[in-house]
Amino acid sequence: MNRRWLILIVGLFAMIAGCAYQYGMPYLIPALRADNGLSLREAAIVISCPVAGLLVALTLWGIAADRWGERTILGTGLTIAGLALLAAASTSGTVPLGVCFFVAGAGGASIHAASGRLILGWFAAHERGFAMGVRQTGQPLGVGLAALTLPPLAAAAGLPGGLYLLAGCCLAAAALVAVFVRDPERPEAGDEHQGGSPYRTPVLWRIHAASALLVVPQFAVSAFALVYLVDARGWDGATAGRVLAVAQVGGAVARLAVGHWSDRAGSRVRPMRLLAMAIGAIMIVLAAGALSGREVATFALLAAAVITVTTNGLAFTAVAEYAGRSWAGRALGIQNTGQNLLAAATPPALGALVTGTAYGTAFAAVVAFPLAAALLIPAHLGTGDLGTGKPAAEDTSD
Repeated sequence: MNRRWLILIVGLFAMIAGCAYQYGMPYLIPALRADNGLSLREAAIVISCPVAGLLVALTLWGIAADRWGERTILGTGLTIAGLALLAAASTSGTVPLGVCFFVAGAGGASIHAASGRLILGWFAAHERGFAMGVRQTGQPLGVGLAALTLPPLAAAAGLPGGLYLLAGCCLAAAALVAVFVRDPERPEAGDEHQGGSPYRTPVLWRIHAASALLVVPQFAVSAFALVYLVDARGWDGATAGRVLAVAQVGGAVARLAVGHWSDRAGSRVRPMRLLAMAIGAIMIVLAAGALSGREVATFALLAAAVITVTTNGLAFTAVAEYAGRSWAGRALGIQNTGQNLLAAATPPALGALVTGTAYGTAFAAVVAFPLAAALLIPAHLGTGDLGTGKPAAEDTSD
């Protein structure tokens, strides 16, 4: 197999392994309460610790990837995460579990900077959009893996059963990185941005800000879709869960399609602006339908579940390409930090606007975010929309 595609597959598996515990911990709440006697509030605090660790470490891992390379950073971070999850399986109590999960989240932060940096180095500009789309499917696939495996494992073997699986995935990914991943060629010093920082211009800051704003509708839909269908539309939970699972698959496919579109269009930011405006339009329909109690809100909600995730890969690719390989790691770390901050803040902030089954007010509050993002996204990157970085020399070894 061509080495770059093998590296992409390994990077995807690393993303799945990381996202399974970073965003899939809510599926272990029943086990945390039953095995450790935690209250719902305590369990909620514990499962938020991986994301807290992620936020603290993202930019630091990005700087490290720029300095020491992707293979070392990926392998080290995944190993730390796996060992921390193993430690969590043999401990109990809110504080010890929280510390283990925080360390696991901090270790797994390496995945988000280093795996994106690998794509920049190994793939040519005309195929990076699709490759980054493949990488971005790791999030819904990781959450899906957690949804399918953690509840039955925890029911059969308690909390350690689920944690052993998560730890095993991380350690297996670390082993695959050590065996198959190779760093691309390093850029010569001074080749990109005349040896200075890409942050001397507002381009990256505008993409970071727009991406963070676009996270708000994404997490508004993911946080409230199930309860809206059950509370406001009268669906049963099992049916709503299955329909939303199909929407997650649709979102993963849409990420690939949008990445391919950007490769063909010769731009990341132009498709991103169009999608931001489309997200704003969908959220207007969703809010209006929810406020009036019309069935159109259901269709708009499902459409929003698909389209709101499509801009992530475009933004990551644009940031990595504009920053260049000497700055891509830290730029992706900053990108992830801003997105995760707003992702964490969105559900509680919007939840305060929901009264009974009236979710329309919360959806209406989201409309301004994608429209503001569309205004912030640059019309072009100024260095050639597909970036100037060259891929590493192609390796066709088996």
